Amino acid sequence: MKPSPRRLAIVGLVVLAAVLLATQGYWRPPLFALLGVKADEPYLGYVEGETSLIAPPVAGQLLERPVDRGAQVRKGELLFVIDPTLARAEVARAEASLAEARARHENLLTGKRPEEQEIVRAQRNEVEANLALAESEFRRQGELLARSVTTRQAYDQAEAQVRQLRARLASLAAQERAGDLAARRAEIDAAQALIGQSEANLEQARKRLADLMPRAPSDALVENTFFNVGEWVPAGTPVVSLLPASRVKLRFFVPEEEVARARIGLPVSFTCDGCPAGLEATITYVSPRAEFTPPVIYSQNARTKLVFMIEARPQAEVGGVSLAPGLPVTVAPIGGPGP
Repeated sequence: MKPSPRRLAIVGLVVLAAVLLATQGYWRPPLFALLGVKADEPYLGYVEGETSLIAPPVAGQLLERPVDRGAQVRKGELLFVIDPTLARAEVARAEASLAEARARHENLLTGKRPEEQEIVRAQRNEVEANLALAESEFRRQGELLARSVTTRQAYDQAEAQVRQLRARLASLAAQERAGDLAARRAEIDAAQALIGQSEANLEQARKRLADLMPRAPSDALVENTFFNVGEWVPAGTPVVSLLPASRVKLRFFVPEEEVARARIGLPVSFTCDGCPAGLEATITYVSPRAEFTPPVIYSQNARTKLVFMIEARPQAEVGGVSLAPGLPVTVAPIGGPGP
């Protein structure tokens, strides 16, 4: 059965529309120029990555570097180890100093030991017994003096002995009460401040030790490594550079007459070789200064135009494909159809 002419016409129109859509980049500019209509051209640009340089704060020998160039690391993974011998010793010293400060503070809060208090109580009991005997002798001397049997001097000596023993008993009772008390408030506060100082020193020592064994701050690509195991690393010199997926951005160039459309937060569509369709990014920066031409390798016929550089942040991964820095991209005109 032969297809009807109507069906053949419909199929032909569909094929023609598909061909025109696929080849619009070739026939649209000449046609629009012939008709005097200006067609918005897509913007040219490339992918750029902002790397993070990871460096130790102090110099030392590189003992470990478990990551290699081009590897993917997860957040929290160890990147490298600088000789931590001195840093670990400093942590141990700070821990011992903190333990000493806490022990002193506890000692000031608890008063004297029970054994020391028992000695004071025994001395008090002894004085109490002697005082009872002295008071009895004092009363006897008073009776004898009343009958003129003893001398005034013996009576005065008995009275003095009683007063001396009573004073001694009061002193021991005060020592016993003081032994049950904590130290003075000023001494306790000073001990507490010393604990705070020791804790700060320990935290600082642990931070220095952690800086010698840094870990990945986020999921990232190891873009480059600069030292091998066994080499001496100067202070502040990067050992590895990381490229987090969240630090990848598009950089493209917009003609001067169209830059007014660009607004921070505005979404744009873009394509790249080997990337899936329907990719979008969000404008994060619009340059306040104009350039006479974008980089030559990304420019086709716009070298004489005045352009503005714009940055946009895409998704971390688009369609499961990571955007590699340096990859050329084509961005759809702002407010226009897709590229």
